[in-house]
Amino acid sequence: MLELAGILKMFLVVLHLVGMAALLGGFLVQIKALRAKTAEILPAMGHGAWTSFITGLLLVGVREWELAMGGGEDLDHAKIAIKTVVVLIVLTLVIIHRKKKPVSGSVLGTIGALTFLNVVLAVFW
Repeated sequence: MLELAGILKMFLVVLHLVGMAALLGGFLVQIKALRAKTAEILPAMGHGAWTSFITGLLLVGVREWELAMGGGEDLDHAKIAIKTVVVLIVLTLVIIHRKKKPVSGSVLGTIGALTFLNVVLAVFW
């Protein structure tokens, strides 16, 4: 069972990274549009936000499953809580502003900065 959990965890990590790439990539693509005041929330950003959130929750579940079976390392619940709050803020901003055109630079900048913050927290914490 631990092997299955490990394979599932790797698969979820790949999907999690794809979601974050879609979200951050969508933000980066819109930087030029910000100057022209035509920026918008791209569908890829919405899909990326949902993918990051859902796969993050599933990753926590798989890690808890591994722990219950006697494998893996303890989770840092404070880190998970902070990352969850950050992705929920991003998801909320994306949902609220996805149909508004143009999107303000402060909203798009917040989405990009918080997405980048979540990457930094994942790597350095």
